[in-house]
Amino acid sequence: MSKLSQAFRGFAEATARYSGKPGAFLIAAAIVVVWGLSGPMFHFGDTWQLVINTGTTIITFLMVFLIQNSQNRDSAALQIKLDELIRATQARNTLIDLDDLDEDALDRIREDYRKLAHRKEEEAQHSRQASRRARSEEESDEACEEVKEIDRELAQASADHRGAGSKPAANG
Repeated sequence: MSKLSQAFRGFAEATARYSGKPGAFLIAAAIVVVWGLSGPMFHFGDTWQLVINTGTTIITFLMVFLIQNSQNRDSAALQIKLDELIRATQARNTLIDLDDLDEDALDRIREDYRKLAHRKEEEAQHSRQASRRARSEEESDEACEEVKEIDRELAQASADHRGAGSKPAANG
């Protein structure tokens, strides 16, 4: 990592850490109060208004980049942790690359999981009322079908993603 990247990372982390504390809010509120109280002294003029507008605009503009940097790092770290949990447990490894899929594929997979959860809920209600053995086989078959459907969606979405990534760039 370059020195510039390390310096920016350190600055972004420190800024994010301190700007989220109550003291930072109190300082910002105090600045607004002082600005407001100074209004009569400057006759509530255009320059007086420009001071707070310019200050808040600059701070907001810079904070967007600092917050995005922190969010990118946090998301990457969280994704690595989730990938490790999937890899280390009995979960299906096909879920590891979900973040590479487009919104439509994610929506289809999410809907498949909703159906699976709904079916499991219904099966749990039925299993309390009916024979456990007969229901167990039926539930297992239905759950397997839902899992197969999710796997098909994942395979199709991954193939679509790979196909889109391998297309040559258009010259324009």
